[in-house]
Amino acid sequence: MLTWEESLEAQALRKRGWSIAAIARHLDRDPKTIRAYLNGERTPGQRRRSLPDPFTLFVPYVTQRLADDRHVWATTLFDEVVALGYRGSYPSFTRAIRDRQLRSACEDCTAATRDRGIIAHPAGDETQWDWVELPDPPASWGLSGAHLLVGSLAHSSRWRGVLAESEDQPHLVEALDRVVRRLGGCTLAWRFDRMATVCHPASGRVTASFAQVAKHYQVAVRICPPRRGRRKGVVEKAIHSAAQRWWRTLADDVTVGQAQASLDAWCAEHGDARTRRRDGVTVTVAELAAAEPLLAPPETPFPAVIEAARIVAANGLVAFRGNFYSVPPGLPGQVVGVHAWLGESHLEIVSPAGAVLARHHREPEGAGAIVRDDGHVAALERVVLAASNTEGRRCKHKTRRPLSPAAVAEVARLRGETPATEGEHVVVDLAQYTAALDPHRNRPAETAQ
Repeated sequence: MLTWEESLEAQALRKRGWSIAAIARHLDRDPKTIRAYLNGERTPGQRRRSLPDPFTLFVPYVTQRLADDRHVWATTLFDEVVALGYRGSYPSFTRAIRDRQLRSACEDCTAATRDRGIIAHPAGDETQWDWVELPDPPASWGLSGAHLLVGSLAHSSRWRGVLAESEDQPHLVEALDRVVRRLGGCTLAWRFDRMATVCHPASGRVTASFAQVAKHYQVAVRICPPRRGRRKGVVEKAIHSAAQRWWRTLADDVTVGQAQASLDAWCAEHGDARTRRRDGVTVTVAELAAAEPLLAPPETPFPAVIEAARIVAANGLVAFRGNFYSVPPGLPGQVVGVHAWLGESHLEIVSPAGAVLARHHREPEGAGAIVRDDGHVAALERVVLAASNTEGRRCKHKTRRPLSPAAVAEVARLRGETPATEGEHVVVDLAQYTAALDPHRNRPAETAQ
């Protein structure tokens, strides 16, 4: 490798008419090395790699991924190639992408630089919350959009998320409780933007219904000023990571339960492994979160009522959270409501008018259990057997049914025959049949010779 000084001297001596061999003897270098630098084949100050570049094997894959989605994060690609066998470091990986110019620029995504303030976040003081609607969920979910509630500890930036069917207040309370238990406890305060399920958007005052929720968890509620989304920048960055590094690469064949499990695993494996610099010491997010003084969550969730609309299947079952619950017969195709109380072990299925149709023990979500009431099974069996009774059927499939006169007439038409009209008697000469059967009977006798 030539330094910049040696390269400049070699260029100057070459212009003076020196030969490559003379320059090599002068600089005590190999002539092939001098020729490569003079021809621009090598760059001064950069040592030639003695081992093959480990990124070369993954160039086609990275190129294809960036062609399919030029906004995919480099960290996401790095996780994928590491799983495929890449052994290089992350800086080497990103440098290889830049050197080969594999990612095309997007002018629409270029944002102006803004001034940013620094907000102190004491340990255990604040959890930041926000919803994010994730578009284009897997078709098997039956949803036009998935809802994810993300909660992030402002001090350590540890975050967790929970998928929900809706953003109404009962689903918000359920997701809050699940995220709190995943984070390890409650901070002194919760920070929200001006969502209508928490406060009155115009004034920012907490609603009476959500005040009961905050009292149950013994936390204060802080509302962001209007149009100040950056005030809760910790959770906004967590949402960015959830959308780009997890949701963007989620497979199409996963269920809701599998998607939630994959998010929890990603947060524990990658999210908590991020490093921070505190007081000159490098620590991980998991270490910072473990040192936060969090309050223990209440033993039971706030008793909110989850309401969901479902369609009764032909077998008298209603699907809810990965399980199936029976209803009385006679309701296939009708819309019913499922009411589930947080912290309770049962649920109710009600009619559109509010009448309770069934009450069942609630199974763990995603268990695939089929819960049937004995009375529903017996009633459904009676209905099915009554419907299958052949004596009451109008159509009998084993009855002899010869061709009708109309069908016989149509057959004659197709054969080119003239069918007899109704009331006409056909006279058949039996002598014609006899002659046809015995052609020798009517033959004249031969004259004797």
